[in-house]
Amino acid sequence: MRRILFTFLGLALALPAAAAPDGAKLFAQNCAACHGSDGHGGVGVPLALPDFLGSVSDRFLTATIRHGRPGRVMPSFKQLSDAQVKAIVAHLRSWMPKGVAILSATDIPVAGNPLHGKALFAQNCAVCHGADGQGGSGTGVTFSRPRNLPIIPPALNNPGFLAAASDHMIKTTLMHGRRGTPMVSFLKKGLSERDIDDIVSYVRSFSKHPIHWRPGNDDKPVLEEESSYSLEQTVENVKRAAIGHNFRIIRVQTLENGLFPPNQEDKHEVIVYFCDFGFINKALKLDPRIGLFMPCRVTVVERQGKVMVMSINPKYLSRLYNNADLDKPCTQMTQAYKDILDEATL
Repeated sequence: MRRILFTFLGLALALPAAAAPDGAKLFAQNCAACHGSDGHGGVGVPLALPDFLGSVSDRFLTATIRHGRPGRVMPSFKQLSDAQVKAIVAHLRSWMPKGVAILSATDIPVAGNPLHGKALFAQNCAVCHGADGQGGSGTGVTFSRPRNLPIIPPALNNPGFLAAASDHMIKTTLMHGRRGTPMVSFLKKGLSERDIDDIVSYVRSFSKHPIHWRPGNDDKPVLEEESSYSLEQTVENVKRAAIGHNFRIIRVQTLENGLFPPNQEDKHEVIVYFCDFGFINKALKLDPRIGLFMPCRVTVVERQGKVMVMSINPKYLSRLYNNADLDKPCTQMTQAYKDILDEATL
């Protein structure tokens, strides 16, 4: 028995230790697409700014990764393990210049006058963060012109922000500002520390009534209708209906186009591509990711004598994108798809 025990112990000692999560690799996989590979921002805010890294605690970074910002572009990463989140936070800290002190994590609430803070917020904060703290609109990405601000001001009434940010962090940001962003020191603007405490108290009062984004309850990822017409006639009906809704037909092709030689393509699966260029330009400015399901398309499939007409549900996808600004145009797009499918199959 002793020999067996020693054998097991020897095997256990000989086994290599589990590799620690690679924070740089995890950042590249989960964060770089929005925040940039070097943390200097893009769709997401820049994370490598010394003033940002010096003013936020590890708790804030961890909670932000965990909870995200509901209704904004930042999703929650609940699928990551605690060790993986810790590794990402450590990677962010590796960007800090030597000598930059990290904000001490404290949850001691700031005592102030929220009523006076509300007036000060309207005078000093609302122009960037919105009258109700709802944040700037869009993603910060523009196309043909320079953007007005280096980053889109965050939503201060967001439940994710309020859960992650301590009063002390908000106060520190207000007192010292953040170089490299439009956020200036309120002390340099002439406000007193008591004034800043009042603003912090007002921002914290958003916790009682945070603005929650409630996506539509249309849970079907795909819209579909059965057609009583032939495949060829249904395709023509789709084209006519799309044109009737001010779309321009781009092309019609088989689903397998480019995947097989033309004589081997399944002719019973056809896609109609169409676009409203004014709409897509506005939508892309709200969130470039919407380009993943542009241009608009409707698929017509014939199987065993039954013709089905199908499209994606943009309203469903907008929920996955976690950007409340997309909710309205994606709802409009879903209705347009439904109308086209209805008209093509009547």
